Amino acid sequence: MAKEQNTSFQDVVSHCKKLGFIYQSSEIYGGLSAVYDYGPYGILLKNNIKQYWWKSMVQMNENIVGLDAAIFMDPKVWKASGHVDAFSDPLVDNKDSNKRYRADTLIEDYIESKIQKKIDKDVAKAAKKFGEAFDKAEFLATNGRILDRQKKIDEILNRMNTALNSGDLTDVRQLIIDLDIACPVSGSRNWTEVRQFNLMFSTQGGGATSDDKLYLRPETAQGIFVNFLNVLNTSRQKIPFGIAQIGKAFRNEIVARQFIFRMREFEQMEMQFFVRPGQQQEFYQKWKEARMKWHLALGTSPDKLRFHDHETLAHYADAALDIEFQFPFGFKELEGVHSRTDFDLKAHQEHSGKKLQYFDPELDESYVPCVVETSIGCDRMFLAMMSNAYQIDEAPDSKGVLKERVVLRLHPAIAPIKCAVLPLVKKDEALTKKAREIFDTIKYSFECQYDEKDAVGRRYRRQDELGTPYCITIDEQTIEDNTVTIRERDSMKQERISVSEIEKIVSERVDMRNLLKQL
Repeated sequence: MAKEQNTSFQDVVSHCKKLGFIYQSSEIYGGLSAVYDYGPYGILLKNNIKQYWWKSMVQMNENIVGLDAAIFMDPKVWKASGHVDAFSDPLVDNKDSNKRYRADTLIEDYIESKIQKKIDKDVAKAAKKFGEAFDKAEFLATNGRILDRQKKIDEILNRMNTALNSGDLTDVRQLIIDLDIACPVSGSRNWTEVRQFNLMFSTQGGGATSDDKLYLRPETAQGIFVNFLNVLNTSRQKIPFGIAQIGKAFRNEIVARQFIFRMREFEQMEMQFFVRPGQQQEFYQKWKEARMKWHLALGTSPDKLRFHDHETLAHYADAALDIEFQFPFGFKELEGVHSRTDFDLKAHQEHSGKKLQYFDPELDESYVPCVVETSIGCDRMFLAMMSNAYQIDEAPDSKGVLKERVVLRLHPAIAPIKCAVLPLVKKDEALTKKAREIFDTIKYSFECQYDEKDAVGRRYRRQDELGTPYCITIDEQTIEDNTVTIRERDSMKQERISVSEIEKIVSERVDMRNLLKQL
């Protein structure tokens, strides 16, 4: 197999659309911006990602239970949480293109494209020059040019965060001007003032009056907090314990871009872990390491994942970090781990008038627990897995000639289709009949696909593009001795096995327990 070729983000996006992983919402009407539908293979992959997360959280931890809270909640929930007054983004318009942007995103993109890329390029050059002797951490800490660039990054971020936290939007705009940031569309630097824009979608209740105003939830966490007492009283949990939830959230993103990375309707996988006050830092460190381990178990290279500590904390947090993934457009947030202190439960306790406390028999006292949160976007995780798995290499055809091959190297446990059943020749009724028998037998154990159209080589390539880890080929020898050829996606290695072994062999290799046992 020849060396893999570099791929672009557009390659990944095109692949998602071409193979039926993702569709533009309402496409026949021109499409709805920043809203997407998951196609036949996309929903299978997405469900597998959710299953992996759910099993790792709820099934593997006896002190974590599940919840499915409603999207609509009493509007007072969002007043108590601070979303009504403070859930907003700083936005700026370019007067020439009439395009609207998040001011902080413009600045962060400038850092990534103008400074961070130069750092990454220097690191790559040094790694190539020194080979195995290269120490990346030492190079970053001692190279003068790297240190100067990192200092500039820190200065920009500190100025931006200081301005945002103090509400000085004038200085945010001035920073954009000082950095000479141009509009990606018009190329001009003709910017409006920066102003805050609330991200919550609102709607009316049954009475359709101003008093019946409802919100589509912008996050799933508040549904967990307002159900704290219900879960505590009915699940017989003791501190520390967690509540996990997977659900839709909605944000009126003005600058929705980069495919499904930032959408108006998205899905979150969140777990709120309730702990004794004073112990939140201990559990923050534990969940930080546990979540990174969860990502690495999927086979993602450690070089593509990193921790990014928040330099400026939200008013309710005493520690926060992002697990960032190296998307084709740079390192971006994939998951957040936050120590939220006791802010959320205290806020709802104050606004609702209900005591949201836990009686600790070991201390013989009641208190409002602190919370450690892990929150990951399901859609971003989907995009990360597609970006990580999509590769172009060269592989020999039936005549031994190297030809380009697109392959989706997804972990077998989350691959949409686990196994494809392929009769060697469609016109041979004996082969197709036998293939159908095999398909109808193994389909009870895992997601599989029957395919008899085109030459078998083309069908192999089609399954490679879908990320199918195993293909079963039925040929004349199958009729003679009841054996088939099983082909592995990544290595393309083929071996002969008995028909009776197919179900057992494939099941063992695609079993999600292989992932869970690494955690």
